[in-house]
Amino acid sequence: MKKRISAFIKKNSKRVVSYLVTNRLFIIYVLFALTETIIIRANTIKNVFDYKPFICDLALIIIIGSFAFFIKPNKRYKYYRNWLIIYTLMCVINSIYYIFYTSFVSFSLLTTVSQIETVGDSLIEKFRVIDFIYVIFPILFHFIHKLFLNDNYYFYVSKVEKGKKAFSSTILVGIIILSFTLVGITASDASRLVKQWNRELIVQRFGIILYQGNDLVQSLTPKISSLFGYEEASKEFKDYYGERFKELDNKKSNKYTNVFEGMNVIFVHLESIQNYLVDLKINNQEITPTLNKLVREGMYFNNFYPQISVGTSSDTEFTWATSLMPASSGTVFVSYYDREYVTIQKLLKEQGYYTFSAHANSSTMWNRNNMHPSLGYEEMIFKDQFDIGDKSDPRWLGLGLNDVDFFLQLQPKLEAIENEHEHYMGTLIQLSNHSPFAATDYNPELYNYFGELDLTNTYTTVDEKTGEKVTKTDNYLKGTKLGNYLISAHYSDMALGTFMDYINKSDYYDNTLFVFYGDHDARLNKNEYVYYYNYNTDTGEVYQEGDENYYDYNNFKHEINRRTPLVFWTKNKSIARRIKGINENTMGMYDILPTLGNMMGFTNKYALGHDIYSVKDNNFVVFPNGNFVTNSVYYSSSANNYLILKEDVIIEEDYIEDIKKQAEDILSVSNDIIVHNLIKKEGDNIVVNEE
Repeated sequence: MKKRISAFIKKNSKRVVSYLVTNRLFIIYVLFALTETIIIRANTIKNVFDYKPFICDLALIIIIGSFAFFIKPNKRYKYYRNWLIIYTLMCVINSIYYIFYTSFVSFSLLTTVSQIETVGDSLIEKFRVIDFIYVIFPILFHFIHKLFLNDNYYFYVSKVEKGKKAFSSTILVGIIILSFTLVGITASDASRLVKQWNRELIVQRFGIILYQGNDLVQSLTPKISSLFGYEEASKEFKDYYGERFKELDNKKSNKYTNVFEGMNVIFVHLESIQNYLVDLKINNQEITPTLNKLVREGMYFNNFYPQISVGTSSDTEFTWATSLMPASSGTVFVSYYDREYVTIQKLLKEQGYYTFSAHANSSTMWNRNNMHPSLGYEEMIFKDQFDIGDKSDPRWLGLGLNDVDFFLQLQPKLEAIENEHEHYMGTLIQLSNHSPFAATDYNPELYNYFGELDLTNTYTTVDEKTGEKVTKTDNYLKGTKLGNYLISAHYSDMALGTFMDYINKSDYYDNTLFVFYGDHDARLNKNEYVYYYNYNTDTGEVYQEGDENYYDYNNFKHEINRRTPLVFWTKNKSIARRIKGINENTMGMYDILPTLGNMMGFTNKYALGHDIYSVKDNNFVVFPNGNFVTNSVYYSSSANNYLILKEDVIIEEDYIEDIKKQAEDILSVSNDIIVHNLIKKEGDNIVVNEE
C-alpha cells in the first residue's frame, strides 16, 4: 500500500514539475494578475487576507488563462499580455475611482465619461502614485517574454506540450478552485450579486474580476432588452404600492399641514456643504456664518442624510424631486432621463406654478439639458445665459462663474419671474464649492474681498534647551484637502450671504419659501478627519492610535459625518415664527417631497420617503449600498454590523432584519420603476389589497 502511494505521489509530482516547466509563462501570468487583484483590495476595501475573494480571483484568472492553450506557444504571449493589460486598467481605474466615490466603477458609467473633462481637476487632485503600481506588471511581463525568446522557450514548449490536454487539466483546476468559493454562497450574497446594490460588498465577497464581469452583464442587460425581467418587476411594483396606497389613504394631518400652501418655493443647492460645518469655529471664526443664521431663523433638520450613488449631485436632484432612489447601475440623469417620473416640479405645475432651474455650468453636465425638462422645469438658465467669459476672466472660479456673480446676475432674472408669474418654483445650484476645493488658488483677490480665513493654530510650549515658554504658530491645515475644503466652503457661504442680504432687503419674496439643502458630502478621505480630530490645539501634537486621548474616527463615524444641512426658511415673519426650530429625527433626501408636500398641499403616491412630521422617530433612511440609519442605529451592509446611536437602547435582531427587508424592497422597487418605466406603463393598474 505504501509503495502504491509512494509511486502515485512520485508519478504526479513529475507531472506537476513538467507542467510548471513547460508553462512558465502561464504561471507568471497567473502570479502577476493575482498580485494585482490583491493590491487593488489592499488599496480599497483592505481585506487582503480574506480567502474568499482571493480564491475567486485565482480561479477566474486560471480559467481565462487556460484558453491560451488553444493558441500556438509562440503567440500566447499576446493573449496573456492583453489580459494583463485589461486587469491593469481595471485596477488603476477602480483604485482612483474608489478614492473619489468609495465604490467601484461600473461599465454603465461609460455613458458619463463626458463629465470627466468638466471635473477633471477633481479627479487629478486625488491621484496617488500607488494607484499606478499595477502598470509595473505588464511591463515586467514584456521583459520576461523577451528573455524567453532569447532562451528558445517557445520552441521547447512547442515540442513537448500537448495543448488540448493542458487546457483540460488547467480549466478543471480553475473550476475546482472556483467551486470552493461558490459552495458557501448565501441567498443574500446571490441577491447582492444580481442586484449590484453594494459594489464594495461584492468585491469583498467575490473579488474584483467576478464583480467587473458581473457588472458588464448587468450593464448590458437593460440595453439589450427593455423587457428583461419586466413581468417580475411589474408584479413587485403592484404588490408594493398596493400596500403603500393603503398607507396614504390613512394619512393624517399634522401641525404643519398646508403651512406653506400657495407660497412660491426656491430650492438652493449647497454644493458639498456638510452638516458639521454648522456652528464650526476655527480661531473664533465661523466657517459658515450665513448658514448658521439660516439655521437659527428657520426650520432646521440636523439629522439629514443625502442618498447618493455614483451620480453625486445629479442623484440628489433626482431623489429630492421624485422621492425615488438613484439607479443601481449608472445614473438616472444620463441613462434613464427619458422615463416618466412624478416630481415636485410637475406636481406644482399642476397647481399653476412656473418652474425653472439655474446653474452657472454647462447644461450638458450630468445631461441636465435633457433631464431637467424630464423633471418638469420649463426654463433652464445655464452657463450660456450668464456673463462669464473664460478661465482667464476674473469672474471665473473653480468650474465656472463664481457664486457671488451667479447670485448677482440672477437677481434681475428672479425679479422678472416674480413679476410675470403669480406662483413659481425654482432651483438655484451653487458651483464654487465643488471639489477640488481650491477657491483661493483660482482667484485669491475675489476670496480676500470677503475676508481671510485663518486656519493656523497658536499654542505655548516649553523650549527643551532653555526651559522657557515659547509661542508657536502651526499652519496645520495648510495644503490639506480638509483645509482647502474649509476655505472653499467659507467662500461659498459668504457668497450665499450676499444673496440673502439681497433677499432680505428686496421688496420681493415675501411669499417665498427657501429650501436650502447640502447635496452630498465633500467626498474626503477618512484619514483627513482622523488627522483633524486628533490634532491637539494646545500642544500642536497629533494623537496616535493607542494614545489615551486618541479619537477613534472609525468607518461608522465617517458615514454618519456625511450628513448635510436641510433648512426651510422664509422672510414672512408670521410663518417664520410657526416653523422655527430643530427637528432631530433621522431624515433622508427622499423624505423632502412627502414632507414638503404635506406643507404645500401636494402628494406623490409613488414617493418612497415619508413626511417626517408624521413618522417622526420611526423613520429610517436607506442608502444605495444597502446601509441604513434610524434614530437608534446605523447599519453597515458590507460589514453586516451596526452602531447603536442612542445610549441605553437595546437593539433586537428582528429590528435589524425587518428594516433590512424594507430597505431591500425600497431599493428593488425604485430600480424597477427607473429601468422599466413602470410609473408610465403600470401606474394606473395598481389595485389596493383590502385584506
